[in-house]
Amino acid sequence: MSTYDHDKTRILVVDDDCEMRECFCALLTSHADEVVAASNLATARVAIAEHAPDVVLLDHRLPDGTGMELLAELKQGVPDAQVIFITGHAAVDFAVDVMHRGAFFFLEKPCNAERLRSLVTRALARHRVLREARARLAAHDALEPALIADSLAMREVQAVVRRYAQSPSSTVLITGESGVGKDVVARALHAQSPRAGAPFVTITCSAIPDTLLESELFGHERGAFTDAKMRRMGLFEQARDGTVFLDEIGELPLTLQAKLLRFLEQRVFRRLGGTHDIHADVRIIAATHRDIHEEVVAGRFRSDLYYRLSVLNISIPPLRDRRSDIAALAEYFVDCFNRTLRKQVTSITSEALELLQAQHWPGNARELRNVIERAMVLSNGPVLDAACLRLERPNASTPRYALPPDGVDLVSVERELVQQALQRASGNQTQAAKLLRISRDQMRYRIEKFHLEQQSRSSIPT
Repeated sequence: MSTYDHDKTRILVVDDDCEMRECFCALLTSHADEVVAASNLATARVAIAEHAPDVVLLDHRLPDGTGMELLAELKQGVPDAQVIFITGHAAVDFAVDVMHRGAFFFLEKPCNAERLRSLVTRALARHRVLREARARLAAHDALEPALIADSLAMREVQAVVRRYAQSPSSTVLITGESGVGKDVVARALHAQSPRAGAPFVTITCSAIPDTLLESELFGHERGAFTDAKMRRMGLFEQARDGTVFLDEIGELPLTLQAKLLRFLEQRVFRRLGGTHDIHADVRIIAATHRDIHEEVVAGRFRSDLYYRLSVLNISIPPLRDRRSDIAALAEYFVDCFNRTLRKQVTSITSEALELLQAQHWPGNARELRNVIERAMVLSNGPVLDAACLRLERPNASTPRYALPPDGVDLVSVERELVQQALQRASGNQTQAAKLLRISRDQMRYRIEKFHLEQQSRSSIPT
């Protein structure tokens, strides 16, 4: 059994030409902690079992088989390993074939030393991104809710996700209140798409200072700014062939909005301080809790970027509007925390479930998860009861809508509710009318009254 150190970087060179093999090893010594060589398939297999390489330089014609055989084995046993084919027997069809089978790149002998170094650097970076992505997924799987869908609203979201996932190049805009699970929907879109085997990279636009956000997204060249001591790949490069999830896109500065729009339209970008365009085949999924249309009207968000991002829309309703999901989510979280907290809670009492369903949940599924976690920490037995939840039952006499002390502009409130209903229904007038418990004709009257025609449509396209 292999006992290799997972933190070390390793390169495996497989070539039957001794001189070429030694040349590659010498050239790449500074690129990894270990550079291992093999002259045939047999020794390469032993090296792979012992060292689990990050990057493999692979000749095609070997004494005991072909590089294509080893590529297939690597994809099964060490799927994150990045394979660079280097062969003197080149053909366009062969190059296309190896790339389709999962090779990182193809080079023809003799190859330029700097070109090879650059490719190995990129391959190592891609391997690191894949490894970190898998580690994040493993760490979060226990706490990330699946698309729980007992309610009709969430079953509709599930159906939309399945349809949108099969359109791997289209951008998707996910809207909904904080905590509803926009990131969960984004991960489901990626997992069900043809890009599922490639990286899923996420960034929260509001969590990074404006001065650093451009570098995070697009990368930078050495010397681009004071602390840029070496070249750095941005998220669009790291997510090659995969998905980039831009959470809280409404917080993106206007200067970066223009650069993101260029990337969405041309699929090219430049690193900070760079002079050359870089192509990246990635899918963009954006999410926001803001009303982007209002941000456009206020001049804080570019209208052209908004229309480009919202090719496909998914609106996630708040938890209070899909109460039939609460029990299923609670049970899901109990199962998750049984594993992470090493508990053995087997059930939730009906009284506890009733108390959970009576809450307003302003923090949505995230708040529910926190309540369940606290309850399980406090519990000592196999059953979660109402006492463990530490929640107060809402007062039935408390009005659902509180009138501010200085009153309210009822027309403005009505307009905002109509606007929110249209946004949640993705512009569908019939669905928006159902949300407001009015007829479609009444909805159409209000759309005309408040000049909201651009935000509505009469039916959902098939």
